[in-house]
Amino acid sequence: MSNRDLPRLVLLAVPAGAFALAFFLVPLARLAAAAAGGPKGLAAYASVVTEPRHFESMMATLALAVGVTAATLVLATVAGLFLSRHAFPGRGALVAVLTLPLAFPGVVVGFLVIMLGGRQGVIGGLTEALGAGRLVFAYSLAGLFVGYLYFSIPRVILTVMASAEKLDPALEEAARSLGASRARVLKDVVLPGLAPGLTAAGAICFATAMGAFGTAFALAANIEVLPMTIYTEFTLNANIAAAGALSLVLGAVTWAALYAARSLAGPPVAAAA
Repeated sequence: MSNRDLPRLVLLAVPAGAFALAFFLVPLARLAAAAAGGPKGLAAYASVVTEPRHFESMMATLALAVGVTAATLVLATVAGLFLSRHAFPGRGALVAVLTLPLAFPGVVVGFLVIMLGGRQGVIGGLTEALGAGRLVFAYSLAGLFVGYLYFSIPRVILTVMASAEKLDPALEEAARSLGASRARVLKDVVLPGLAPGLTAAGAICFATAMGAFGTAFALAANIEVLPMTIYTEFTLNANIAAAGALSLVLGAVTWAALYAARSLAGPPVAAAA
């Protein structure tokens, strides 16, 4: 870098630094100060393991996020590969329908889950008509699982379709010519080629399921996940220190997941040249 480029670099760095300071560093520092400024001091950060309610909320949130991520990756990988490799009438319309949840905020997704599995939901009406009683699952972790799955699948489908289009068909043809079965080609060629995209998409799914609030708020009858616990501590209990500490812990967990995914993704393999 020459001396002539230095003023230009500084000029470009000033807006970025101002943005980071105003929208990230200052709020984060204020949140950390509020968390440590309560009656428990720095011990507030340990409440996620020392306070039973906070610990159970964290464990439920982690289990939910892992389950949603795993289910999303399986379903979206199958659907994305099929859509990327088969042309048929209505394919574009089907992709549009599958990605429609991207346009919905979390509260709307929660309302859709209530319409599906609520007390007057479609599924409950069907099970009652079949004599099995009215099945209601919307106001539980099962309902939240369905809601998170609903808005996570479209993101991964688009990622899989984009990654699948970059795979080199010659590698699959070479594997088949050597006698590899379809399952072996999928395991040794296709999935490794999709791995970087799937890792990144899985991390985003995990982070979203950890911190999503709108859907949980809409279904919050019997749900105790960390975003709802933070909301309760802040609004109902006026425990700003606990809310701030739990918020930072939640942010640290999601950041760690994103960082690990970025580190593990590595360069794409089996991609077209």
